[in-house]
Amino acid sequence: MRVLDGVVRPYAWGSRTAIASLRGKPVPSPHPEAELWFGAHAAGPARIADGGSGSPATDLLAAIDADPARALGTATASRFDGRLPFLLKVLAAEEPLSLQAHPSSEQAREGFERENAAGLTLDALHRNYRDPWHKPELIVALSEFDALAGFREPADTIALLRELQVAELDPYLGMLAGQPDANGLRALFTTWLTLPEGTIARLMPPVLAAAVSSLEKGAGGFDAEMRTLLELGEMYPNDPGVLASLLLNRVRLSPGEGLYLSAGNLHAYLNGTGVEVMANSDNVLRGGLTPKHIDVPELLRVLDFTPVAVADLVPRIRTVGAERVYLTPAPEFRLSRVELDGTGMTGPSSISFDMPGPQILAVLSGTIEIRPVGGAPIRVPCGQAAWLTDADPDVVVRADSARAVFFRALVPITD
Repeated sequence: MRVLDGVVRPYAWGSRTAIASLRGKPVPSPHPEAELWFGAHAAGPARIADGGSGSPATDLLAAIDADPARALGTATASRFDGRLPFLLKVLAAEEPLSLQAHPSSEQAREGFERENAAGLTLDALHRNYRDPWHKPELIVALSEFDALAGFREPADTIALLRELQVAELDPYLGMLAGQPDANGLRALFTTWLTLPEGTIARLMPPVLAAAVSSLEKGAGGFDAEMRTLLELGEMYPNDPGVLASLLLNRVRLSPGEGLYLSAGNLHAYLNGTGVEVMANSDNVLRGGLTPKHIDVPELLRVLDFTPVAVADLVPRIRTVGAERVYLTPAPEFRLSRVELDGTGMTGPSSISFDMPGPQILAVLSGTIEIRPVGGAPIRVPCGQAAWLTDADPDVVVRADSARAVFFRALVPITD
């Protein structure tokens, strides 16, 4: 049982306030802070803070590598090749992230082996597969959180394109109207993603002007989509991903709501702060809104163009006392939110955990005390996390402040 310091990832789209405030650091931060990682990913393993007991390792990856069976349990270590299979993070997006999708397990294995055989180094800029793992992910909003996720029902997209009333879009509108299904979405998306830059440069001004006109009228029912179109068009002029965004569901999550993204789901986080858990992988296929490498043929092999409703992307929630469990089919992780009342007046002040396997408890409000059976307690304040190994005894977690909120990530038990 150890206390963890997360690793800040300073990507340009990050916030200068959200993560700094969470960690009790000066606000604004000197640089954008996009993600706070609590995990054992080689690119940024969480650091083991003073006050823990057990292994002398200085980071979580080293501690797991020193004894995978003890840290993960024999079942998890065997199933996931001695790796912690999930990465838990706080994500704070001040600006939109790239349009992207992740491969299935089969696609990841095949692509990784293919690029290895081609002699691509793991850090090659045009490499798509940096490991043989898939990357399902779940985001739970801490603030209002905006995203694009999954291809919208074609009938609704046709209505959106008609609302714009742009003559230059008529050929593309006709393409989808003539085949309003997954094949039509694939054809239109492929066409837009491969348009010459000059064609996009001529197309975007009337499209953006039409979005402004639609907002001024205020009667179309697509205000959020129009505002997103304008925002992306300003940030990424002549990027085909701006057009592609018109095909996707525009999602707004309230705090506590979640979004689960499986293989092949094209998505982009736009703005907000959330807790994210994902399979421990680096495999990303980008589709726009970025200067980074875009491999269109490989992206098309990975994408799932089946239209999906937003309701089908929202995980079911099971509440057990103070714990809200977000249910997904991912074998690598299970995420839950726990809120404790240190006063004992409006809710439980403690909760006990006895599930085997590795766990990470990330504290996002207040302070918690973790007391193992027969051992000394540790305190974990806001902005830090606790690492519980399979070999650790059962624990009781209690609020050490008037209110404490933490997120619990673990590997679900399988038969």
